[in-house]
Amino acid sequence: MAKEHAETWIPRTHLGRIVAEGKITSIREIFDQGYKIQEPEIIDMLLPDIQQEVLNINLVQKQTDAGEKSRFKSLVVVGNSDGYFGLGMGKAKQVRSAIEKGILDAKINVTPIRRGCGSWECNCGETHSLPFKVTGKCGSVTVELQPAPRGLGIVAGDAAKTIITLAGIKDCWTRSRGSTRTIPSFAYATYNALLNTYRIVTPRDWIG
Repeated sequence: MAKEHAETWIPRTHLGRIVAEGKITSIREIFDQGYKIQEPEIIDMLLPDIQQEVLNINLVQKQTDAGEKSRFKSLVVVGNSDGYFGLGMGKAKQVRSAIEKGILDAKINVTPIRRGCGSWECNCGETHSLPFKVTGKCGSVTVELQPAPRGLGIVAGDAAKTIITLAGIKDCWTRSRGSTRTIPSFAYATYNALLNTYRIVTPRDWIG
Protein backbone atom coordinates (compact mmCIF):
# COMPACT_ATOMS: atom_id res chain seq x y z
CA MET A 1 0.00 0.00 0.00
CA ALA A 2 2.77 2.43 0.98
CA LYS A 3 4.83 1.47 -2.08
CA GLU A 4 1.90 2.10 -4.44
CA HIS A 5 1.25 5.43 -2.74
CA ALA A 6 4.89 6.46 -3.22
CA GLU A 7 4.76 5.55 -6.93
CA THR A 8 1.84 7.93 -7.55
CA TRP A 9 3.27 10.61 -5.28
CA ILE A 10 3.47 14.21 -6.51
CA PRO A 11 5.93 16.05 -4.19
CA ARG A 12 4.76 19.33 -2.65
CA THR A 13 7.97 20.42 -0.88
CA HIS A 14 11.56 21.06 -1.95
CA LEU A 15 12.77 18.05 0.04
CA GLY A 16 10.09 15.88 -1.55
CA ARG A 17 11.15 16.94 -5.05
CA ILE A 18 14.86 16.23 -4.56
CA VAL A 19 14.05 12.84 -3.00
CA ALA A 20 11.75 11.97 -5.91
CA GLU A 21 14.47 13.06 -8.36
CA GLY A 22 17.00 10.78 -6.67
CA LYS A 23 19.26 13.59 -5.45
CA ILE A 24 18.88 12.26 -1.90
CA THR A 25 19.03 8.49 -1.65
CA SER A 26 19.28 7.80 2.09
CA ILE A 27 17.37 8.89 5.17
CA ARG A 28 20.67 9.77 6.84
CA GLU A 29 21.32 12.54 4.31
CA ILE A 30 18.08 14.27 5.29
CA PHE A 31 19.08 14.61 8.93
CA ASP A 32 22.72 15.37 8.18
CA GLN A 33 21.60 18.32 6.03
CA GLY A 34 19.02 19.53 8.54
CA TYR A 35 15.88 19.04 6.44
CA LYS A 36 12.44 18.71 8.02
CA ILE A 37 10.23 15.89 6.76
CA GLN A 38 6.77 17.15 5.83
CA GLU A 39 5.62 14.38 3.49
CA PRO A 40 5.18 10.75 4.61
CA GLU A 41 6.00 9.51 1.10
CA ILE A 42 9.62 10.47 1.75
CA ILE A 43 9.73 7.78 4.44
CA ASP A 44 7.99 5.30 2.13
CA MET A 45 10.76 5.80 -0.43
CA LEU A 46 13.81 5.88 1.84
CA LEU A 47 12.66 3.44 4.54
CA PRO A 48 10.59 0.87 2.61
CA ASP A 49 10.97 -1.71 5.40
CA ILE A 50 9.38 0.49 8.06
CA GLN A 51 6.81 -1.19 10.29
CA GLN A 52 3.95 0.20 12.36
CA GLU A 53 2.16 -0.75 15.56
CA VAL A 54 -1.00 0.74 17.07
CA LEU A 55 -0.36 1.54 20.73
CA ASN A 56 -3.75 2.86 21.73
CA ILE A 57 -7.22 3.74 20.41
CA ASN A 58 -9.63 5.94 22.36
CA LEU A 59 -13.17 7.12 21.72
CA VAL A 60 -13.31 10.89 22.14
CA GLN A 61 -16.70 12.55 22.63
CA LYS A 62 -17.40 16.26 22.28
CA GLN A 63 -20.63 18.08 23.07
CA THR A 64 -21.70 20.53 20.33
CA ASP A 65 -24.84 22.54 19.56
CA ALA A 66 -25.91 19.78 17.18
CA GLY A 67 -25.46 17.11 19.83
CA GLU A 68 -22.68 14.76 20.89
CA LYS A 69 -19.87 14.27 18.41
CA SER A 70 -17.77 11.10 18.63
CA ARG A 71 -14.36 10.50 17.07
CA PHE A 72 -11.65 7.89 17.47
CA LYS A 73 -8.11 8.86 18.40
CA SER A 74 -5.24 6.51 17.60
CA LEU A 75 -1.63 6.48 18.79
CA VAL A 76 0.78 4.79 16.37
CA VAL A 77 4.52 4.11 16.38
CA VAL A 78 6.56 3.37 13.26
CA GLY A 79 10.15 2.22 12.97
CA ASN A 80 12.62 0.15 10.98
CA SER A 81 14.17 -1.55 14.07
CA ASP A 82 17.49 -0.08 12.98
CA GLY A 83 17.83 3.40 14.45
CA TYR A 84 14.81 5.25 13.03
CA PHE A 85 11.36 5.61 14.57
CA GLY A 86 8.44 8.02 14.88
CA LEU A 87 5.33 8.49 17.00
CA GLY A 88 2.09 9.97 15.73
CA MET A 89 -1.57 10.53 16.52
CA GLY A 90 -4.65 10.56 14.30
CA LYS A 91 -8.34 11.42 14.77
CA ALA A 92 -11.27 10.37 12.62
CA LYS A 93 -14.87 9.20 12.75
CA GLN A 94 -13.81 5.66 11.87
CA VAL A 95 -11.13 3.53 13.54
CA ARG A 96 -9.38 2.64 10.28
CA SER A 97 -9.14 6.27 9.19
CA ALA A 98 -7.83 7.28 12.61
CA ILE A 99 -5.10 4.64 12.38
CA GLU A 100 -4.14 5.70 8.84
CA LYS A 101 -3.84 9.33 9.97
CA GLY A 102 -1.76 8.22 12.94
CA ILE A 103 0.62 6.32 10.63
CA LEU A 104 1.05 9.37 8.38
CA ASP A 105 1.72 11.60 11.39
CA ALA A 106 4.24 9.11 12.81
CA LYS A 107 6.12 8.98 9.49
CA ILE A 108 6.42 12.77 9.42
CA ASN A 109 7.88 12.56 12.94
CA VAL A 110 10.49 9.91 12.10
CA THR A 111 13.80 10.68 13.76
CA PRO A 112 17.14 8.91 14.24
CA ILE A 113 18.39 7.72 17.62
CA ARG A 114 21.91 7.11 18.85
CA ARG A 115 22.69 3.54 19.89
CA GLY A 116 25.67 2.02 21.64
CA CYS A 117 26.79 -0.13 24.55
CA GLY A 118 26.95 2.06 27.63
CA SER A 119 26.53 -0.75 30.16
CA TRP A 120 29.51 -1.37 32.46
CA GLU A 121 28.35 -5.02 32.65
CA CYS A 122 28.89 -5.54 28.93
CA ASN A 123 31.11 -2.95 27.21
CA CYS A 124 31.11 -4.97 23.97
CA GLY A 125 31.20 -1.89 21.75
CA GLU A 126 28.18 -2.97 19.66
CA THR A 127 25.00 -0.94 19.04
CA HIS A 128 22.56 -3.22 20.87
CA SER A 129 21.65 -0.77 23.64
CA LEU A 130 21.94 2.92 24.60
CA PRO A 131 25.25 4.79 24.87
CA PHE A 132 24.17 6.46 28.13
CA LYS A 133 21.19 7.03 30.40
CA VAL A 134 18.41 9.27 29.07
CA THR A 135 15.20 10.65 30.55
CA GLY A 136 11.97 11.82 28.93
CA LYS A 137 8.87 13.49 30.33
CA CYS A 138 5.27 14.01 29.19
CA GLY A 139 2.60 15.30 31.54
CA SER A 140 2.99 13.60 34.90
CA VAL A 141 4.98 10.68 33.45
CA THR A 142 8.77 10.46 33.55
CA VAL A 143 10.61 7.61 31.85
CA GLU A 144 14.28 6.79 32.33
CA LEU A 145 16.08 4.49 29.90
CA GLN A 146 19.36 2.88 30.94
CA PRO A 147 21.95 0.86 29.00
CA ALA A 148 21.76 -2.89 29.60
CA PRO A 149 24.10 -5.82 28.87
CA ARG A 150 23.66 -7.90 25.72
CA GLY A 151 21.02 -10.61 26.01
CA LEU A 152 18.95 -8.96 28.74
CA GLY A 153 16.18 -7.80 26.41
CA ILE A 154 13.93 -4.81 27.02
CA VAL A 155 12.64 -4.50 30.58
CA ALA A 156 9.66 -2.18 30.11
CA GLY A 157 5.89 -1.91 29.92
CA ASP A 158 4.13 -2.98 26.72
CA ALA A 159 3.87 0.49 25.10
CA ALA A 160 7.46 1.46 25.92
CA LYS A 161 8.76 -1.96 24.83
CA THR A 162 7.09 -1.64 21.42
CA ILE A 163 8.53 1.85 20.86
CA ILE A 164 12.03 0.90 21.98
CA THR A 165 12.01 -2.26 19.82
CA LEU A 166 10.92 -0.43 16.65
CA ALA A 167 13.60 2.19 17.34
CA GLY A 168 16.24 -0.55 17.15
CA ILE A 169 17.21 -1.02 20.81
CA LYS A 170 17.56 -4.68 21.81
CA ASP A 171 18.64 -4.41 25.45
CA CYS A 172 17.46 -1.74 27.89
CA TRP A 173 16.48 -1.12 31.51
CA THR A 174 13.59 1.29 32.15
CA ARG A 175 12.24 3.16 35.15
CA SER A 176 9.04 5.19 35.16
CA ARG A 177 7.16 7.50 37.49
CA GLY A 178 3.74 9.11 37.35
CA SER A 179 0.48 8.01 35.77
CA THR A 180 1.97 5.33 33.49
CA ARG A 181 -1.47 3.80 32.86
CA THR A 182 -2.15 6.82 30.64
CA ILE A 183 -0.69 5.25 27.50
CA PRO A 184 -0.27 8.45 25.41
CA SER A 185 1.71 10.20 28.17
CA PHE A 186 3.77 7.04 28.81
CA ALA A 187 4.47 6.63 25.09
CA TYR A 188 5.48 10.25 24.53
CA ALA A 189 7.71 10.22 27.62
CA THR A 190 9.50 7.19 26.13
CA TYR A 191 9.66 8.94 22.74
CA ASN A 192 11.20 12.05 24.32
CA ALA A 193 13.74 9.94 26.20
CA LEU A 194 14.92 8.34 22.94
CA LEU A 195 15.16 11.78 21.33
CA ASN A 196 17.57 12.75 24.10
CA THR A 197 20.12 10.23 22.84
CA TYR A 198 21.20 13.12 20.60
CA ARG A 199 21.66 15.61 23.40
CA ILE A 200 25.12 16.98 24.29
CA VAL A 201 26.98 14.25 26.13
CA THR A 202 28.82 14.96 29.39
CA PRO A 203 31.37 12.70 31.14
CA ARG A 204 28.78 12.00 33.87
CA ASP A 205 26.45 10.46 31.26
CA TRP A 206 29.05 7.91 30.27
CA ILE A 207 29.85 7.06 33.89
CA GLY A 208 26.13 6.60 34.64
